[in-house]
Amino acid sequence: MNNLTELEVENLRHIIGSHGMIANKLDSYAQNCTDPQLKEMFQKDAQAARQAQQQLIGFFG
Repeated sequence: MNNLTELEVENLRHIIGSHGMIANKLDSYAQNCTDPQLKEMFQKDAQAARQAQQQLIGFFG
């Protein structure tokens, strides 16, 4: 992280937050979905968004 500028860090924080928001929305869609295939797709996509979020958080570690 030493090589990141303040603007890059701020952009990274924004992207991390966006992934979290997307994951929450997808979870909500899955909860309200009655089609099993669509529900599974929403759940998998929410999980992928959270995994991407965790990978991005790793840049701060």
